[in-house]
Amino acid sequence: MYPHLFQPITIGHLTLKNRILMGSMHTGLEDQDRGFEKLAVFYAERAREGLQLIVTGGFGVNEYALGMPEHAQFSTLCTPEQAQRHRLITDAVHAEGSHILMQVLHVGRYDHGSGGVSASSVESKLSNRSSRELSQQQIEQIIADYVRCATLARDAGYDGVEIMGGEGYLINQFLAPLTNLRMDEWGGDASGRSRFALRIVKGIRAAIPEDFIISFRLSLMDLVEHGSHWREVMDLAHQLEAAGVNLFNTSVGWHEARIPTVAMVVPRAAFSWAAEQLKQVVNVPVVASNRINTPEVADDLIAMGHADMVAMARPFLADPAFVRKAQTGQSAAINTCIACNQACLDRIFTRQQVSCLVNPRACREWEWPQEKAATSRKIAVLGAGPAGLACAREAAERGHKVTLFEPSIRIGGQFFLAQKVPGKEELGETLRYFEHEIQRLGVELRLNTTPKLEDLQGYDHVVVATGVVPRRSGIAGENNSKVVDYTEALRSPRFMGERVAIVGAGPLGFDVAEMLAHSRTDDGSIAAFDREWGVDPKREMRGGIKPVEKSQSPRQIWLLQRSKSPVGSGLPTTTGWIRRTRLKNKSTRMFNDVEYVQIDDNGLNLRIRGEQRNLSVDTIVVCAGQEAHNPWSAKLQTIGIAHTVIGGARDARKIDAARAIEEGAELGRQL
Repeated sequence: MYPHLFQPITIGHLTLKNRILMGSMHTGLEDQDRGFEKLAVFYAERAREGLQLIVTGGFGVNEYALGMPEHAQFSTLCTPEQAQRHRLITDAVHAEGSHILMQVLHVGRYDHGSGGVSASSVESKLSNRSSRELSQQQIEQIIADYVRCATLARDAGYDGVEIMGGEGYLINQFLAPLTNLRMDEWGGDASGRSRFALRIVKGIRAAIPEDFIISFRLSLMDLVEHGSHWREVMDLAHQLEAAGVNLFNTSVGWHEARIPTVAMVVPRAAFSWAAEQLKQVVNVPVVASNRINTPEVADDLIAMGHADMVAMARPFLADPAFVRKAQTGQSAAINTCIACNQACLDRIFTRQQVSCLVNPRACREWEWPQEKAATSRKIAVLGAGPAGLACAREAAERGHKVTLFEPSIRIGGQFFLAQKVPGKEELGETLRYFEHEIQRLGVELRLNTTPKLEDLQGYDHVVVATGVVPRRSGIAGENNSKVVDYTEALRSPRFMGERVAIVGAGPLGFDVAEMLAHSRTDDGSIAAFDREWGVDPKREMRGGIKPVEKSQSPRQIWLLQRSKSPVGSGLPTTTGWIRRTRLKNKSTRMFNDVEYVQIDDNGLNLRIRGEQRNLSVDTIVVCAGQEAHNPWSAKLQTIGIAHTVIGGARDARKIDAARAIEEGAELGRQL
């Protein structure tokens, strides 16, 4: 299976058995009690499952490098004592026959506390603070800090380092005209702006023998105005290779770029063509990254010559056994990363411990061993939505005999509806995974079935995972024929009118709006994505961006909310801006501070910021939230059957798939 992906490759002095690199990602474990022991368990499990090369999350080169000096003891590598702590990680990975690089990092102006330091004093769109311009003496000191950090990484047992030179961090800030306004030897033309990166690589290579790998995370496209030009990137790559770089791990986009790069709306392998262009001009291996989440996609990229290796980070949160399953012909058993960002990136940016929506065990391996239950029990699970599916799978994995009842003709519940929203098709991968696991583990699935109470008396435990139902709007006239709820709109969008008002602008309202604003030109292709977001595949413009080509929505849509807060402000951190931008570009009218008055045959009567309005619409879609649906607890209590309620059936407030799956899996491991 996948002959190109599992072909050996040599990087420097290392020969790897496959061409998969586990990319760098922060987990939040570093700052915890016994965090390095937990990280060792985390990385070792993935190495045991066949990974050959791992890159750690970024460690700061000095105590201020990550903008969190209060955590510098754990998140930086500056002293021999800190290096000794890292031996827990490197020894654990090497014991499994794998290799590991430490990513060395300085965030520069991405310091949210003080504004940080940078090539020049320029305000960051992320922190809304201006950075402090580094003096020549400070620049020399930071170069020395990089060299010291790499030397300590070697002493800690790492096989090499990855220098973070992309994503808008400090090195990238020196490279781009946007953030480097200097006119001294560290700025001016491309040669001056490249000096900082080259000095770091040359310094590390001079200090450390040839058998130590230097990987450079190179920004192929900054995706910001006044970013680096493609010709400058290629010239820099030549110089970095000559300076001693063994591997180029490619990067696309800064954190402040207004083009998504790792979210679900991004097509798979959307930027691999840029890695291919780099591969044509350098002689060391090139790694493609961004939205590669299946072995099929990875193998195809290598077969087509787009890259020598592929980098995947979050797919190894979703499934630690990705490599083994792919290599042994079990790709259908892979729990695929759906790029939702909810339990990983969203938590990183709020400084919480990372996990994974589809695999809540991720980063909890330390406390969540995979072991069978002492006694096998008969478990009935009522409802095959995300919570019920997760519980059934985990309980069956532990050796229980599980029957899963679902009143509809298919599994998935709200998840099945959500996968129909343009840009959310990846949700279908999670349902595919659960279908596979149901069969593999022998879960008895009874679709189109609501059990009778007496049918449940033979079970040791009943799990109520019956989910939620739409909440009514409470607006006068809500029984008018123009009114539908969000489930009807998502199931049958073609029957919605040309003028639509959506009552409620939470995640449900945005789902419906995106579904109804979808046009035929939005075909999900890479070319369509480039047009929608202004990516320049010809690389003629600085930063790889061009004007956006707007596409017209087939409907007039009003997205309304009662709250006075900005529309969409409650959406997740890393994807909310994407959803707001997509609808804005489709000319969706979004209003807050709305008071609903009445629905009648003329449409929706309301007041917007106190002003009386009538929206003459064909359809009114109610997205006013959800209510718990639990018709079972009282009945089960009456006859004394032990049961537990989970997911939306337990509490519909702010319910989402991440919470539902986590509750289901947690209960499954406790039964």
